[in-house]
Amino acid sequence: MKSWQQRERALDTLAKETGYIRKPHGGRLRVALAFPNTYWVGMSNLGFQTVYRLFNDQDDIVCERVFLPPKQELADLLASRAPLLTLESQTPVGELDVVAFSVSFEWDYVNVLTLLRLAGIPRYAAERTSHHPLIVIGGAVTFVNPEPLAPFADVIAAGEGEMLVPSFERAFREAIDRPDLLRRLTRERGFYVPSFYEPQYGAEGFLSGFTTTEPGAPLPVRKAAVKTTDALDPPATGIFTPETEFGSRFLIEVVRGCANLCRFCWAGYNYLPVRAFPTERILELADAARAHASRVGLVSIALCDHPDIERILARLYEMGYAISPASLRLDDLTESIVRVLKASGERGITIAPETGSDRLRRVINKTVTNDEILDKAELIFASGIENLKLYYMIGLPTETDEDLVAIRDLTLQMRDRMLRHARSRGDVGRIVGSVNPLIPKPGTAFQWLPMEDPAVTERKIKRLRNLMAGIDNVYFNIKSERHSYYQALLSLGDRRVAPSIEAAERNGQNWRAAVAETGLDADAYIFRDRSRDAALPWDIIDGGMKATFFHAEYDKSLREEWTLPPKRQQENAKLLPMID
Repeated sequence: MKSWQQRERALDTLAKETGYIRKPHGGRLRVALAFPNTYWVGMSNLGFQTVYRLFNDQDDIVCERVFLPPKQELADLLASRAPLLTLESQTPVGELDVVAFSVSFEWDYVNVLTLLRLAGIPRYAAERTSHHPLIVIGGAVTFVNPEPLAPFADVIAAGEGEMLVPSFERAFREAIDRPDLLRRLTRERGFYVPSFYEPQYGAEGFLSGFTTTEPGAPLPVRKAAVKTTDALDPPATGIFTPETEFGSRFLIEVVRGCANLCRFCWAGYNYLPVRAFPTERILELADAARAHASRVGLVSIALCDHPDIERILARLYEMGYAISPASLRLDDLTESIVRVLKASGERGITIAPETGSDRLRRVINKTVTNDEILDKAELIFASGIENLKLYYMIGLPTETDEDLVAIRDLTLQMRDRMLRHARSRGDVGRIVGSVNPLIPKPGTAFQWLPMEDPAVTERKIKRLRNLMAGIDNVYFNIKSERHSYYQALLSLGDRRVAPSIEAAERNGQNWRAAVAETGLDADAYIFRDRSRDAALPWDIIDGGMKATFFHAEYDKSLREEWTLPPKRQQENAKLLPMID
């Protein structure tokens, strides 16, 4: 693909958008905001759109977007060796001052390297000079474990964009050269400069800690987070285009954080404390977006933790929106909420029982029971909602065959309620279950656990498929253990995983071959108990939660004890002793 063809494609894309920003480059810091996946996926990512707005809100920054080209265009671009161009001004990415990656998913790690290759930028930070753009990597993965990507980054931005962007702009404005900029960034909360830190390994080859090579570099690096959202605009869709995964749907974040503290959930821990965005501003932005969107997607891991959620839903319905919430927490579903969702045109609801067993739910601190789940299913189907999506997990600590049978039994009981209400309407919906093997995520109470042996997981997958086979109106999608294996490697690895990422980028993402080529002992990262390790790779980032708390939560999981959530906003202060 020639440069003129890229320009034509960019202009055609911009012609279909509403809300993009163009600024003259002269005298401004020029940032290429890169999403390591296609435009179709990236423009549906609320975090990406938010950082684009935050950068462009700074008068002396111009921020333009860049995406991974679709498959055929990618092949043509690699063959032609034409430089990758930004969307807004069609400027070669390699000519800008900064390339800032917004990375949300482990599988996009290889795409980070592909975009660097397309831009003509050396992939390893050690190979770059001050003549190359500064490579900054941020996004959700930096909350979890940035180490597999660390060798490719000049800077890791760990935390929430509302705090990071102004700090970055200030450091860049005051710095006299790149070394000075990197030193200044270490004094700003949330910025991790990997070249200033050296991992240390013990006699057995496991990580024993980090040392700093730069005086004053913090160890660990403290995550940047806003203390209150009272004065913040909620992240919301700013650019509307039909060519995205969600079409022209208006997405808006309603509340950040979740107080339930499920022991497997990194997001629940890392986005604490719970912070609701201002109700009036949510409604103002939604009203302004109504000219461009007929559906609204409410983004949150705990939607009903917003104290005004029922008022927000009612007002959105009055505006004429069809309302699509994210997965709803079972303990917060009320008759009025389900009623307004149904009235707005919603035909399905997503909930996450996680398992079919009350006992196993106590292990993972999912603080609902089967009786409560069935009561909510009755409420959902009685309201006229036709379809139900369920999230389940397998490979959980202490799981037995009885727990797998319990998934089948609970699903059948929900199906009975669906069929009973469907008969009167003459229109039967369906239940779709999504099942994923547990990956013990960094920054959770299960972070020291090995992933379950793949042979055991495979037997459980076959068992569950047999249990669910032949049930009318029930469909189960079960992720393979092999897919989860490499995701776990990227999630749990340290810097020594980086060469395997590079090899996978070169060989078309054949992960088995990439790991073999680099001689990486992947099993040592995935199937090893880390409870005796002196340090964990993700210890480099202080996410705010104390290790003593995680240890206490793990001990309670083995005793099958709940940690009950505080009473939403009023008791949220009780979490403060646990976090920084």
